[in-house]
Amino acid sequence: MRTRIIAGLALVPLFIFIIIGGIPLYLAELLVVSIALNEFYKAFKEKEIHPIYYIGYIFSIYLTFKNIFNLRLEYTYAVAFILFLISIISLLRCKNNIIDIAITFMGIIYIAIFLDFIVLTFKDFEFGHLYVWLIFIISFATDTFAYFSGYLFGKHKLIPKVSPKKTIEGSIGGILGSTICCIAFGYIFNINILPLVIIGSIGSIVAQFGDLFASSIKRYVGIKDYGKLIPGHGGVLDRFDSVILVAPFIYYAISFFIK
Repeated sequence: MRTRIIAGLALVPLFIFIIIGGIPLYLAELLVVSIALNEFYKAFKEKEIHPIYYIGYIFSIYLTFKNIFNLRLEYTYAVAFILFLISIISLLRCKNNIIDIAITFMGIIYIAIFLDFIVLTFKDFEFGHLYVWLIFIISFATDTFAYFSGYLFGKHKLIPKVSPKKTIEGSIGGILGSTICCIAFGYIFNINILPLVIIGSIGSIVAQFGDLFASSIKRYVGIKDYGKLIPGHGGVLDRFDSVILVAPFIYYAISFFIK
């Protein structure tokens, strides 16, 4: 419990940047994405896979400029295309193989693009400064309620081959906790409750998918944590594993159910 509290406090600076918005938020995104990419790429060294780090970093920097100058989607496609051409050059020079390139761009999609939906949620909706908190409410409520529900009532394993400690009871508790927190959020900010019930419950399932996906990668490469930056929670990627998938889910859920 103590380590979870410390880990929560470590995220306070990020929450401050979300409140401020604008360039400080975009720079905070650059820092978080760059650290998470580094952790992700580094993990695959255990399998003798060597992603092209600088390609991921260049794309992360591009996202910052995209958000500052409100660049159109076509620019993102163009940058991705150019970076892919650069990776082919590395392939032809026999410096990297096709698996290296695949993991490089998997990191860009999985981490850089998906995390960018935090900023997009903040920017693209009239009440984005409120809706963006749903990403963290769902992710952290799911994690917290699943932990305590599993600790108190957990008897049946969820997917033991991927994450031995997770239970069905914990999963259900996470869904209920996320839904309750979303209802409370809607009540406080006078948002229609019914869409939030749907978003909170489905979003919790998405959050658990994100957690399990990150765990499956760690199990595949044979590591316990992606990093050691946050006490009790490993690296940035360990703490944001559910946030990564919840962010795009919330963006599109708001588009369909609330906007």
